[in-house]
Amino acid sequence: MGEQRTRPSLGTRAEVAIIVCGALAREVLALIRRHGWRVDLYALPAVLHNTPRRIPEVLAERLPQLAQKYRKVIVGYGDCGTGGRLDALLARYPNVRRLSGPHCYEMYGGEAYERQARERPGTFFLTDFLARGFRGLVWRGLGLDRYPELREDFFRHYTDLVWLAQQPDERTRQRAEDAAQRLGLPLTVIPTGYGPLEERLRYLIEDWEPEDVSENKDDTPPP
Repeated sequence: MGEQRTRPSLGTRAEVAIIVCGALAREVLALIRRHGWRVDLYALPAVLHNTPRRIPEVLAERLPQLAQKYRKVIVGYGDCGTGGRLDALLARYPNVRRLSGPHCYEMYGGEAYERQARERPGTFFLTDFLARGFRGLVWRGLGLDRYPELREDFFRHYTDLVWLAQQPDERTRQRAEDAAQRLGLPLTVIPTGYGPLEERLRYLIEDWEPEDVSENKDDTPPP
């Protein structure tokens, strides 16, 4: 896999590592710089989301070394369609913890996402990353460039397209509008910034301390 690492720019070797989905990497790196956190950042390919069962498999290959090397390891994924298998894997490591939440749409959108999903269950969501990469990840990834007739099979029950915008700009807006046109759905833009992702990441980096395996301690859940 095309794993990439960003080393801390100042100070000694970091005690904290983040291994993050490529769909969150740009935003997580921006938050690291905003807060001046000393961490090592590892990014995994976002295309793993096309086969969610592989997310725990790929992480299982990397976590033993990271968990041994760092005092704590933060996994930049939600459950992300793994059906609890990711949490079962992370339970083996007392110094490894993932971001709370089911997926990045909820991490960015928070209450806005929950309300839209509840009131308009036929909503297809975009983040900045997915808007920019829609043609490759969705259109070509699902084979719609070769078999456009499949669009009806995949998207017949969708009624809305919502872009949860972290850093809206004209180029990304154009990509979101292109996605809406290709899917034949009306586009709504909801500016979210980094949403709950920022506070959840801050908690794990600054406040969470791994449980001492020699003692039976209760750990305060993240906000």
